[in-house]
Amino acid sequence: MAETSNAQHVLKSQANWDALYFYQKSDVIYQLAFAFCDRFIHLYKDRTRDQVIQAARSCKQNIVEGLADGVASTEMQLKLLNVARASLKELREDFEDYIKSRHLQFFISGEQRYADMLNYCRYHNRLSDYEPFFAQWTDEQMCNYAITLCHFIDRMMMSFLKKLEQEFITEGGIKERMHRARTGYRQQQDERLKQLEAELPRLKQALAEAQAEAAKWKAAFENLKQRALKMYYEKEAEIKRLKEQLGEEI
Repeated sequence: MAETSNAQHVLKSQANWDALYFYQKSDVIYQLAFAFCDRFIHLYKDRTRDQVIQAARSCKQNIVEGLADGVASTEMQLKLLNVARASLKELREDFEDYIKSRHLQFFISGEQRYADMLNYCRYHNRLSDYEPFFAQWTDEQMCNYAITLCHFIDRMMMSFLKKLEQEFITEGGIKERMHRARTGYRQQQDERLKQLEAELPRLKQALAEAQAEAAKWKAAFENLKQRALKMYYEKEAEIKRLKEQLGEEI
């Protein structure tokens, strides 16, 4: 059991990324980016299309890979999640450039549409919450919603990275966890060995006492057995003698 416990300490539990809000929003931003490019960026004439889709995909996929690698390596998890953030920033920059280059408008604080957008993006995380709008929003709306989602994802990921950073500081990486687990296992075995060695003389004494007691009971049994046999043979002889006497009288 001790060995199993140590092994579990070495390998961290697998994060359920589908339950994390920043992953859910990253799935939204990928599908939004794909729908946006499909509607507003020419398939062959603008290389931005591939860059936008790949940046969105890189964000989502690196979150998945980073969280999966976190089972064994916190260091690799931190690196991959930061790669996801870098891709996210690249994606946000592409959407901002689109607005600037097409002379569209950014939604700004104080506007009702900004407040509505911020409130919607804050409390809605699933693709099903956004997908019905992909065919309805203008390019300006899609860009602003995408930029806002990028901000939310980045903020959530930074909070998650801070938590991982603290875990790394306090627990260390895979090598340190392996060392602690192995050292802990050896210490448990050493302590068990000392305990057994300390108990051995007492057990040896108890065994000797048990053997002596058994020998005493064996001697008593043999004595009782001999007495019983003697009594049996005496009674048997008396019965034989009485039968002979009775036979002579008849």
